[in-house]
Amino acid sequence: MSIMCLSYCSAFALSSLGLTLHRTHLISALLCLESMMLSMYIALSVLPTENQAASLTLTPILMLTFSACEAGTGLAMLVASTRTHGSDHLQNLNLLQC
Repeated sequence: MSIMCLSYCSAFALSSLGLTLHRTHLISALLCLESMMLSMYIALSVLPTENQAASLTLTPILMLTFSACEAGTGLAMLVASTRTHGSDHLQNLNLLQC
């Protein structure tokens, strides 16, 4: 395993660990999700250059597009929950209530 692959995997693992441990605020969960997506984007953009494969060059662009959509949806949920509940604490949100 190369040092680059180890760094991508450790960045992904640390951000997923942060997502599981620090779930008090919605904004911290969204930041952990964004760091997971960023580590996957960097890994997918470096992968074709290491393997000299031209067929995988479109994959990071698609991933970046989905990441931007996920960030927009997450921020919309953050604004909506802050307006309705008054804060972004995840314990205050009741998902079963309409």
